[in-house]
Amino acid sequence: MPKIGMVSLGCPKNLVDSEVMLGLLTREGYELTPRAEDAEVLIVNTCSFIEPAKKESINTILEMAEYKKSGAAKKLVVAGCLVERYREQILKEIPEVDFVIGTNELEQVLEACNLESSARESRHPVEPYLYHEFTPRILSTPSYSAYVKIAEGCDHPCAFCVIPQMRGKFRSRHFESVVREAEQLARQGVREITLIGQDTTSYGEDLGLRDGLPALLRELGKIPELLWVRSLYCYPNRVTEALIEAVAETPKVAKYFDIPLQHASGPVLKAMRRGSNGKHFLKMLENIRAALPEASLRTSFIVGFPGETEEDFKVLMDFIAAAEFDHLGVFLYSNEESCGSCSYARQVSPQVAKERRRKLMAAQRRISRRKLRQKVGKTLPVIVEGKSEESDWLFRGRLESQAPGIDGQVYINDFAGDEPRPGQFRWATVTDSADYDLVAKLEAQAFGDSNIETLLREQRRDLIQIEPPARPTSASNHAMP
Repeated sequence: MPKIGMVSLGCPKNLVDSEVMLGLLTREGYELTPRAEDAEVLIVNTCSFIEPAKKESINTILEMAEYKKSGAAKKLVVAGCLVERYREQILKEIPEVDFVIGTNELEQVLEACNLESSARESRHPVEPYLYHEFTPRILSTPSYSAYVKIAEGCDHPCAFCVIPQMRGKFRSRHFESVVREAEQLARQGVREITLIGQDTTSYGEDLGLRDGLPALLRELGKIPELLWVRSLYCYPNRVTEALIEAVAETPKVAKYFDIPLQHASGPVLKAMRRGSNGKHFLKMLENIRAALPEASLRTSFIVGFPGETEEDFKVLMDFIAAAEFDHLGVFLYSNEESCGSCSYARQVSPQVAKERRRKLMAAQRRISRRKLRQKVGKTLPVIVEGKSEESDWLFRGRLESQAPGIDGQVYINDFAGDEPRPGQFRWATVTDSADYDLVAKLEAQAFGDSNIETLLREQRRDLIQIEPPARPTSASNHAMP
């Protein structure tokens, strides 16, 4: 069996697809390697949500193709969203690519990695794909933390988005399937689960479930070994009273809401085909904070959308000042050729969009700095993630209010008791703060169940996937529902 190497680009939803493909391969006896030069088959799982993501995907494909000359690679496989949008162009313009796999063709990875096959794509009929609890997965996240995809596709008509074209109609996994997978992961040592889907708040509607996400959060909160459960990508008009109550009443559910709003100006939101306005959003945030004063709130916005005026941008600036989010991301509008807004008039220049992003992030930096300063002196639970890349004597971790990979982190410069180990849940006293990060001292006692020290694995799992080439990836790391 040939050795397999993989580069996974894009959002956590794409990462789960990569983990499924790796699981299917290992079940058949393939060996995995994190070293591109040692891999006989290289797989690039691509993202093509916006222009920077497409460029990163193409550059990575070309870089991996070089290993067919200088390394052991005999085959280069391209998978994911780029294939869904540009299958024919990839096959025609990049002859180094030996096989392509669309987002609904994950199981064809076995055919793709067969060195004796000369086919460049599968001829099997394609059906909408959803993995389940019996589908093998190889986690590439640390052993104590995992993503669980609860749905695929999207039915929202957002003018800026091409996700429905790449992922298809919204479809939920069965409730019992998600719960059983979470239980399996917990038995393997996972203590933090993050639920993902293009719109997690629509979970179960296609199956006839009422309040599917709230019910799922409550059920996952019963799993003894889990300590933190959170969900990402909540659609604004689906943040219901039932969801807020489920988060508030389930101790193991992180008091954390990720609600991509995209804008606050009514005219811009209408042009985006999302509706609502900043006034309604503020009321929603008020309801969350009334039930959960300690809740951490994350959102994302798009600047430079066609027709966005200076007045629209001022509305957005005023909104973030009033909303006071804990975490905020800003995307430049990407005029994708197949999105609904690609032909809109009054396109905003890239220079204006970049300046608006700069102003928005500068305003948010001041808000974040002030809110983090308020945590100094408090003792809070933290998950230890390992040694810091900045220093051999600094450790790093995350609070419940910090989701993996997208929010700030806690730098640990002092600790009581034993040296911290990756995957430990410990109490930490915050001693200092910066714009987006905190500094803390670990206390001696662990957080959570008294048996947690024996339940958690002591060593961080080595990453299976090959590290992507070093280049800016902030625009392509997280898809926007």
